[in-house]
Amino acid sequence: MSQRLKINLNDQPIYDIVYEQDFQNLAKELEPFGINERKLCVITDTRVKGFYADAICEELKDNCKEIVVYDFPNGEENKNLDTVRNIYAFLIQNKFGRKDMLLALGGGVVGDTTGFVAATYLRGIDFIQVPTTLLAQVDSSIGGKTGVDFDQYKNMVGAFYMPKLVYMNVSTLKTLDDRQYYSGMGEVLKHGLIKSARFYEWIIDNMYEIHERNLETLEDMVYKSCTCKKLVVEKDPTEKGERAILNFGHTIGHAIEKAKNFELMHGECVALGCVAAAYISWKRNMLSKDEYYEIRDMFVPFNLPISIEDINPEEIYALTTSDKKMEGNQIKFILLKKVGKAMIDTTVSKEEIIAGINEIYFTDEDWDE
Repeated sequence: MSQRLKINLNDQPIYDIVYEQDFQNLAKELEPFGINERKLCVITDTRVKGFYADAICEELKDNCKEIVVYDFPNGEENKNLDTVRNIYAFLIQNKFGRKDMLLALGGGVVGDTTGFVAATYLRGIDFIQVPTTLLAQVDSSIGGKTGVDFDQYKNMVGAFYMPKLVYMNVSTLKTLDDRQYYSGMGEVLKHGLIKSARFYEWIIDNMYEIHERNLETLEDMVYKSCTCKKLVVEKDPTEKGERAILNFGHTIGHAIEKAKNFELMHGECVALGCVAAAYISWKRNMLSKDEYYEIRDMFVPFNLPISIEDINPEEIYALTTSDKKMEGNQIKFILLKKVGKAMIDTTVSKEEIIAGINEIYFTDEDWDE
């Protein structure tokens, strides 16, 4: 029997996350939404379309009033208002009304973009998430954050808008290349670090099975990771307080992502940001030296970077101050009290942030040490 996680808002259930190892139950899961009387637009990217769009359409063709597919080029550079505009035009051309539905099939870029279109087209239409990357399954498909980038500002335009269902087929993780798969582990490790020491230890204990992409282990890992995020977003659905701890590693991580023109994957940048934030936590005597080095080194077995070349620490710092996670003129920085316990701090100084960046900055001089 498939696992199911119920997400609540104001103590009321709003949608389920369903964990499966194929798409065979997707039509059944959509029945409660009256899909037989609705048109469905599958929105995906050019890469994922080749893997799964036909399978989704075959599974749903006899259950929908009509099904169409829209795809756009994959990559963060296409997560923008131009793509949103093109999707609006496609929906208008295909006469989609407020009672119809969207299905986001793909990774975080597809999910964030589709969610934003759903939130804004005709003032809001229903959508479901079918995430196909580890990063999307454990992070971007949960909690109702939707949005796109604006110029060089990541996720600057968006809305909180909840899906009707999240359907996770964990077997899609088998088709990811190693770099994309391990990028998702950046968010998985982050969830353990900020919310559950027990889950963090579970990741370490199941490292071999995670590397092997054992389906039962993957299903358990994604379920446990989503549970960590559920505990946070249910308390603070619109990021007025505690939800900000999910940004652990993201202030510096997003800045590196922008500075490197999105050449690095999101999870890789999060890993670097987590190391820098853990370093600041150590220097504030919140973590011991041994705890810091254990946290840092645990990213390595999952092929995630703990250092980076060719950056300008001052430029990275300047980019952190343009991040949307600012509170007034203060950076809302996330630190670790211990593994499994994060805190929000608005007193982290420029000098501390620069020191954290320098900790992950690998220079020519480091070769001589």
